[in-house]
Amino acid sequence: MEKTQQSKYSSTLASKIAGILFILAAVSSIVGLLLYDPILNGPDYLVQGAAHGDQVVLGAVMELILVVSAVGTSITMFPYLRKYNQTLALGHVFFRFMEAVVIVIGIVGVLSLLTLSRDFAAASAPDAAAYQASGVLLKAIHDWTFLLGPNFMLGINTMLYSYIFYKSGLVPRFIPILGMTGAVLVFSAALFEMFGVFEQLSVWGALLSLPVAANEMILAVWLIAKGFSKSPHYPAVRPA
Repeated sequence: MEKTQQSKYSSTLASKIAGILFILAAVSSIVGLLLYDPILNGPDYLVQGAAHGDQVVLGAVMELILVVSAVGTSITMFPYLRKYNQTLALGHVFFRFMEAVVIVIGIVGVLSLLTLSRDFAAASAPDAAAYQASGVLLKAIHDWTFLLGPNFMLGINTMLYSYIFYKSGLVPRFIPILGMTGAVLVFSAALFEMFGVFEQLSVWGALLSLPVAANEMILAVWLIAKGFSKSPHYPAVRPA
């Protein structure tokens, strides 16, 4: 009896932590992007970046919180996902880490751009063309990582955990159905953006990303309020 109660407590705690981390990841990603605005947008970003240096650094901190939160969701859910399919559960953790690595590369790109901006502001007679060329390259690094991490990799790992949720019954099936739909759409958006069908920050990009964002928030609220199902449909653990 005591072991059963401990198991229920552990499951409840894990689900609440996962839900909180999903919300923290979503909030920090939005705040981080807003704080990056002076250095990523506008023709005078080399001047504005240095003028808003602390704001840009805070944006980087927000994205680091995003990285930790995103990886945290996969680690927290892994013990429950692996009971249905260990290979897919490991795949989810792997692609979450890949998403995090790509985001970190983008953070380094933005901070490097900030260093460039500060150097430009401090120079007495800067070569504007050379600085602009370097700035364009560093901004491109951020843009590509923003596409490959929060879109491309996100589509893969969302599909993996949503499929396991759908098959196992750990959460109501309407949630993973929305998740799998959102995963396909955000993955498709990444491909369309890679081939230049439409811009990353566009109406179509936002519309195709909306279902996966809604899924994460609905899942987060459910995990915090209800937790994992007490009677999931677990088969024997399968390695593949």
